[in-house]
Amino acid sequence: MIRPIATELALFVAPFVLYALFLWAIKRGGVLDRANWPLKHVFWLLVAAFLLVIGSFIVLAEWGGAPPGSTYVPARIEDGKFIPGRTK
Repeated sequence: MIRPIATELALFVAPFVLYALFLWAIKRGGVLDRANWPLKHVFWLLVAAFLLVIGSFIVLAEWGGAPPGSTYVPARIEDGKFIPGRTK
């Protein structure tokens, strides 16, 4: 469960990190200087972040998971051995 949350968090933070790297690359004052983060830029970074997260939700919902028509076989213990769940 941690991997999907970490993926979505990384996608949300990515536009802000890229903008900070851009500010650092052009050596425009301090990266954390408030003057370099006007509200208009932060708004568009938020829009980009939400679009990335929503896009990843759509991609995972459309192309992730088991193939259509497959059957889930739950995990079980046979002869003292654990057999993990799977789809077939």
